[in-house]
Amino acid sequence: MTSDVFGRREVLGLVGVGLAAGVVAGCARSGAPANSAGAAGAGDAAQPVDRSALGGAVSERANGGPAPTAAAVGAAASAGVPRSGDLHYMMATELAGLLHSRAVSAREVMTAHLERISRVNPTLNAIVAKLDDERCLALADEADKRAASGAPLPPLHGLPTAFKDLQSAVGFPYTRGSLIYKDAMPTEDSLFVARMRAAGVIPIGKTNAPEFGMGSHTFNRVYGTTVNPYDTTKSAGGSSGGAAASLASGMLPIADGSDNGGSLRNPGNFNNIVGFRPTFGLVPTAPTSLPFLGVSVNGPLARTVDDVALLMSVMAGPDPSDPACYPSDPAVFRGALERDFRGVRVAWCPDLGGLPLDPRVRDVLAAQRATFESLGCVVEDVAPDLKDAEYAFITIRSFRTAATLGPLLDQHRDLLKKDAIEEIEAGRAITNAELARAMLMHAQLMERMRKFQETYAFTLCAVNQVPPFDAKIDWPHEIAGVRMEHYIAWQKTCYWISATQRPAISVPAGFTPEGLPVGIQIVGRHREDRSVLELARAFEQATKFGERRPPI
Repeated sequence: MTSDVFGRREVLGLVGVGLAAGVVAGCARSGAPANSAGAAGAGDAAQPVDRSALGGAVSERANGGPAPTAAAVGAAASAGVPRSGDLHYMMATELAGLLHSRAVSAREVMTAHLERISRVNPTLNAIVAKLDDERCLALADEADKRAASGAPLPPLHGLPTAFKDLQSAVGFPYTRGSLIYKDAMPTEDSLFVARMRAAGVIPIGKTNAPEFGMGSHTFNRVYGTTVNPYDTTKSAGGSSGGAAASLASGMLPIADGSDNGGSLRNPGNFNNIVGFRPTFGLVPTAPTSLPFLGVSVNGPLARTVDDVALLMSVMAGPDPSDPACYPSDPAVFRGALERDFRGVRVAWCPDLGGLPLDPRVRDVLAAQRATFESLGCVVEDVAPDLKDAEYAFITIRSFRTAATLGPLLDQHRDLLKKDAIEEIEAGRAITNAELARAMLMHAQLMERMRKFQETYAFTLCAVNQVPPFDAKIDWPHEIAGVRMEHYIAWQKTCYWISATQRPAISVPAGFTPEGLPVGIQIVGRHREDRSVLELARAFEQATKFGERRPPI
């Protein structure tokens, strides 16, 4: 990681005290944890803090205000009210503030989350390959020792996390949800994982994902199926389903994911959290075999938009190892996200101009049009011209799948799921002329979207065309009486947007009569990622749907 993220002596705009500059410059590429300096005993833990006593100061900081004062921290500490039950659902920005001010210890934070994992993960099956509790607590003690030493602390200091099992992370299995790699142990971190370690996270395991991330329902033959905390008979989505279910149920304060056809937004939608797909090229995906072919991105999931911004301030930014990344400054994600939206024209098209939509999803979204109008937006019934998005996306995706996974079909056909086999074989059948046609169509699509967005700064549409579905099925085969032609056809509202390479976010927007979460997708202009977060936060604050916790 370059020093762009931590290159100035300033406090990170979204967290608490003490984020001095330069603490991880040059170490992100090494993969060395930034929280690995020594260990502190349990006796060094901070005194319990009443969250309400400190919450105002921390929340103000989360919105770009001043850091919590020593008086506020002291008053909170003196309150002495146990709050281990609060910690597992506290905003990551708040937790970061408390950890940096030493109002809470990393051991306390870890203990709260381990207790939650012990309670709900046996049901949800979201976190896999987890370290034993003793090792997790030892890592937290190491983080506390660093804090006690007075050393500068990185922005995510002491926050437990688990990396998606499509990321290579030293010390954890790298199965990709495939029996082919069920015993694989990597020797090197991905750039993304190295960047997160350098930011101070404490990795405790992996989060479950479908086989090779293929599909938006998280099940595989290595770890099994991840289910939804709002209804454990339903899918948690995918491919970042394990990450999303972990966040929604309070097992993790932050999580990462990746998104080709909707794998950050879909599970965000299904689990009533926030899933953000950045502009292609903003967050590195190295190492990757085909950096310029396709639309896959890495990105954050969180329970709030402020937490997403905190994660983006760490995840974003170029790296020499990823030629597809463009120059950017992660500092744009620090500070307050408030903005006046009066007069901003937005396109309202829940079904993107005619895609089949489950009536329950349509009803939830229709009720939220007035929210955007109340924010000052000029909401107009219009959809971008996404013709040829289907052909361009599916053709390029299949070709890429054949190029990267084709050798596995030749050697391990019996260990691949049916959908993977079909996609590889379809990709192998693509001719040079067909691929060229798809790439030309993709370029034309991008230009049409650019022109459309000259008038409409944002597009509002469904994240998924269905609410969470039965976890026992492979994928929805029909929507509103329309048959789906392949295993990802039910998520066209996601992958047609992927094809535009625009930033897009899923924000909680309500619930079906059965209590199943439904999100709304906000699509922004190319490379205007912060603007998407600004509108998402305004909607989030106006509606508060994300504050409804699952019954588990």
